[in-house]
Amino acid sequence: MSNVVRSQCPYCGVGCGIELTVNDGKVVRVTGDSAHPANQGKLCIKGATIEQMLTPTTRLTHAQIRTDRNAALRSVGLDQALDHAAQRLNAIRQQYGNEAIGFYLSGQLTNETSYLVTKLCKGLMGTNTMDANSRLCMASAVAAYTRTLGTDGPPCSYSDIEQADCFLIVGSNTAECHPIVYRRIEQQVRKHGATLIVVDPRRTQTSRYASLHLAAAPGSDTALLNGLLHILIRDGAVDYEFIAQHTTGWSEIAEAVTGWTPAQTALATGLTVEEVETAGAMLVASQRTLSMWSMGVNQSRNGVAKATAIINMHLATGRIGKPGCGPFSLTGQPNAMGGREVGYLAHQLPGYRRVDVAEHRTAIEQAWGIPVGSINSTPGPDAQTMFNQLAEGKLKAIWIIGTNPLHSMPNNSTIRAALEKAELVIVQDVYNTSSCLAYADIALPAAQWAESIGTFTASDRHITLLNPAYPAPGDAMPDWWLVQAVAQRMDFELNFANAEAIWDEYRGLTAGRYPLDVSGVSYERLGNGPIQWPCPAEDHAGTVRLYSDGRFATANGRANFQVTIPVEPAEVPSYEFPFWLTTGRVLEQWHTRTRTANVAKLNQRHNGSFIEIHPDDANTLGVSAGEKIAVIGRRGSCTSIVQINPEIMPGCLFMPIHWEDGNPNVLSINAADPISKQPELKACAVQLRPIVEGINIKFGEAATVPAMAAGKRSSQ
Repeated sequence: MSNVVRSQCPYCGVGCGIELTVNDGKVVRVTGDSAHPANQGKLCIKGATIEQMLTPTTRLTHAQIRTDRNAALRSVGLDQALDHAAQRLNAIRQQYGNEAIGFYLSGQLTNETSYLVTKLCKGLMGTNTMDANSRLCMASAVAAYTRTLGTDGPPCSYSDIEQADCFLIVGSNTAECHPIVYRRIEQQVRKHGATLIVVDPRRTQTSRYASLHLAAAPGSDTALLNGLLHILIRDGAVDYEFIAQHTTGWSEIAEAVTGWTPAQTALATGLTVEEVETAGAMLVASQRTLSMWSMGVNQSRNGVAKATAIINMHLATGRIGKPGCGPFSLTGQPNAMGGREVGYLAHQLPGYRRVDVAEHRTAIEQAWGIPVGSINSTPGPDAQTMFNQLAEGKLKAIWIIGTNPLHSMPNNSTIRAALEKAELVIVQDVYNTSSCLAYADIALPAAQWAESIGTFTASDRHITLLNPAYPAPGDAMPDWWLVQAVAQRMDFELNFANAEAIWDEYRGLTAGRYPLDVSGVSYERLGNGPIQWPCPAEDHAGTVRLYSDGRFATANGRANFQVTIPVEPAEVPSYEFPFWLTTGRVLEQWHTRTRTANVAKLNQRHNGSFIEIHPDDANTLGVSAGEKIAVIGRRGSCTSIVQINPEIMPGCLFMPIHWEDGNPNVLSINAADPISKQPELKACAVQLRPIVEGINIKFGEAATVPAMAAGKRSSQ
C-alpha cells in the first residue's frame, strides 16, 4: 500500500515542497507539492530525479574507526564508535581544554541538529569554536542585512516575484542555481513585461530573457551599484519622505556616490556609459524593484559592501517592505537560512543573537539553565581561521558534520594540511565518498533528510517540516541523535527525546524576538504546510514580508545607510597569470555531487569538469574545444576540458565547483571579506597551458612552469 510523505527538496535554498510516494519502504515517485508557496508544484531536474539518489551504493551505513593513521578505517558497532569518540574527545578536553575542539557544520543539516550542536558547543562546553559552510555561502549577506536593517533575514517573499516590474540580478546564475525562482521571474518578464537586468561577467541562461546584460569586470559590482544609486538620485527616483522617517546616514551616502557618475562607473566596470545609463533608467522607471543576489556577490573580499550597496538602493527609493520590492539574497543550501537562525556561525546564538552581546548571552544562559558567564563572550574563529588553527596545532580535534571542506574551502591544500595535523578528526556524513574520510579517525553514519524528521527554512523565511519516508539503512541515525549520544557519553546534560523536543525548546526562546519569532510554529501546524516567520502565536498565519510598517530591527527602529567603497579582488591578472578565474554551479549537479553523481540523467550534459574560454583567448592559446588543459595558479593546479564560449568576457574563465577531479578550489585564494570573513572564492588569477608530452606539471601544487600570456585581458 502506498502513502504520500510531504517534505522539502534537499537542494538549493529555494525550499521547494515535494511529495514522496512510498511503497513497501521505497520511494517510487516524487512530485512537487502544489500547495507549497516556494514552487507551486514545479520541480527542477534535480528535484524531479530525487528518487534515483535516495538509495545509492555510496551510503555510509556503519560506523568506522582507526587507532592508527597509517591503517584503514574498519567497521565497528555504533556503540563502540560513540564510546570511542567520547573517550578521545574527553582526553583532548582534559589535556588541552574545550577550546581545543572545533565543530564544522553544514547548511544541509536540520534546524534541530544545528541548534543542538550550538547548545553543546557554546553553552555546555563554553567555547565558540564552531562554524559552518554558510561562511562560504551567505556570511556577507548576513553582515549586510545586519548592518543596514538591524538583523539577518531577507525581507521579501517569493510572492513578490509576481508583483515586481523590475528585477536586478547581481552575481547569480539564477536559472541554473535557483531554477524554480528563475521560472517565476521568466514568466513575469515574458508574460507581464517586467524588466530584467543581469550583472555577470558571463552571459548565462539567466540572461536569456534579460532586457539588459551587464558584463561588468570581476570585482566591480560595488562600483556599478554606487553608480546606479547616483543615477537614482540624479533622476529624482529617491523617496525623501521614507528616508526622513525611517533611515539614518543618508547625507553620508548621498555625498559618497556623488563622484560615481556614469563615466566614472563605466571606467571602473569596463561597461560603456550607455550601458550604465540604460540600467539606471530602467531602475528609475520601476515602481516595484526586486533585487536578487547570490555567490557572485557574497564570495568576495568586498562582499559585504556589494550586498550593502544593493540594500542602499532599496532604502533610497523606499522599495522595501512593499509588494514586489526588496533586497532578496538567494541562499545556496537547503537550510543555510535555518542554521543562521539557530546560531551555528562562530559569532551567533539562537534567535539572531550574538555571543558578544551581554544581554543575548544572559537570555540564552537562563533559557538553557546554565550559570551566568558560561557562554564565552568572544566570537569563535571563522571557518578559514579554524582550519588554520588546526594546522598550527592550536586546535587538536575537528568534528565535521554533513560537509566536505577538503573540496569546498579555498586553497584547499591548507585544509589537507590541517586534517593531517589534527590529533582527532570525526567525520559524520550520509555518504562514504567524502575526501575527508581519508583523514578521519572516526566516521559516524548519518540518516539523510528523507529518513528522519526535522525542519528547514527557505530563502524567504518559510519553514517546512521534513517527514521520514522510510527507515535509515544500517546503523545510520539522525545527526542530532549522534551528537547527543556522544555528548551524553562525555557527561553533558543533553536529553532530548526527539527532534520535536529540540524544536520546541528553540522556538520558545525566540518569543518576542523581532523579527525572528517562530514561537507560534509547532510541528503540528507544520504538518498542514509551511509557515513563514515571524509567527509569534499559534493562531498567527505568518508574515509575508518584513518591515512593511517601516520599523526596522535596530535600536531606534531606523534602517542604516552604509557607505560602500569598491575594493578590487585580492589577486588580479598579471603577465604570469593573465586570466581571471571565476567559479559556480551547473543546473544538474549539487555541490560536491554526493547526491547527484549516480543519477545518469544528471550527468548527460556535463560528465566532468570543464573550463569555459572565450574564442579569442582559445585562439591565442591554440586550444580547441574538448582538449584537456592545465589550469595553473599561485597555490595549485588542476586539469579541465576546454569549452569555447563566446558569452564569457575575454580574459575571464569559468569552472564549475562540483568535480573533485578538476576542482577549482585548489586554485582559489585565502582572502576574505574583513567584516563577514567570507572567502573570495569567485576571483583569482591563473594561467592556462596545453598539456604537452615532456612538460612535467605536478598537479595540485603551485605553478612551476613558464607563464603563457593571454591575448586579451579583463578591462579592469
